[in-house]
Amino acid sequence: MHDQDSMVDYAALKEKIRAAGQKFGFAAVGVARAKPGHAAEKMREWLAAGCHGEMDYMARHADLRADPQQLHPGTITVISAAIDYLPHLGTTDEPGQAAISRYAQGRDYHKLIRSRLQKLADAISELTGPFGYRVFSDSAPVMEVEFARQAGLGWRGKHTLLLSKQGSWRFLGDIYTDLPLPPDEPIDEHCGSCTACLDACPTRAIVAPYKVDARRCISYLTIELAGPIPEEFRPLIGNRIYGCDDCQLCCPWNRFAQLGDPEFSPRHGLDTASLINLFAWTAPEFDYRLAGNPIRRIGHERWLRNIAVALGNGPASTEARNALTAKLDNPSPLVREHVAWALTRLAP
Repeated sequence: MHDQDSMVDYAALKEKIRAAGQKFGFAAVGVARAKPGHAAEKMREWLAAGCHGEMDYMARHADLRADPQQLHPGTITVISAAIDYLPHLGTTDEPGQAAISRYAQGRDYHKLIRSRLQKLADAISELTGPFGYRVFSDSAPVMEVEFARQAGLGWRGKHTLLLSKQGSWRFLGDIYTDLPLPPDEPIDEHCGSCTACLDACPTRAIVAPYKVDARRCISYLTIELAGPIPEEFRPLIGNRIYGCDDCQLCCPWNRFAQLGDPEFSPRHGLDTASLINLFAWTAPEFDYRLAGNPIRRIGHERWLRNIAVALGNGPASTEARNALTAKLDNPSPLVREHVAWALTRLAP
């Protein structure tokens, strides 16, 4: 805690922090108390139901998520920041084209947002002198959506993502701090009776409003799941090879979304790439082309597994069959099994 607390106008400081955040490219900055409250109980119920699938770290770090003090001692306040990332809304409906979640088509957001949060923290220290803090961007057990909701940046949509009148194409980041800033007021929810996201989900992963069963979610199946993709879901994945944006694409509020920061613009043609071209990448090519991209963390084996499924869901062209046949002797049993499944689907 700070000796000069009684002399500091923390309400004025908060507005200066908000203004500095906008200067560093954040679309919105808000403040919440470092208490997730009821959301922590909901998280524990979700974990107890097994909805996190193989994401063991979610269960392992539940206590750190529920208690910010454990993660960073001295934390009493969370500064929550959002940044727009929507590159464009081009379609990926072309047969044979790869559908990659828009957040992953450009630079890895983790580093970029952490770096901007660090700049914001430096700007705060110029205003206050040294203070206790730690910055996070999807890099530790933090309840980002809940703190953003409490901080008035939006409400939790029925798809569980943060939603605002500017849409949901936003990354979130947080600064845990010991500054006693006055919290912002949460805003009202504006989903009403809309069920567009529940209806649009290809695998019915949004099992109830505000509840996603990760084990059914295409983002989980193509990114987090290490082993075989359950056969019942493979045909539903379509041409999606990394993540899924369907619950955001259908959301009425996303008509008002702003185009995102140019830093997140698509690289290596990932917004228009063909499945066959991506399937041909060797492991070294995969590592080289996806350096500084979030996709790289799934590794080449899962990349081939995902593309094999997408090819199996696509047009039964000679090119697709040849591309798959060439991978029948891949060293990975995981890849071979998904290739064989895809070839069965494309059999004349």
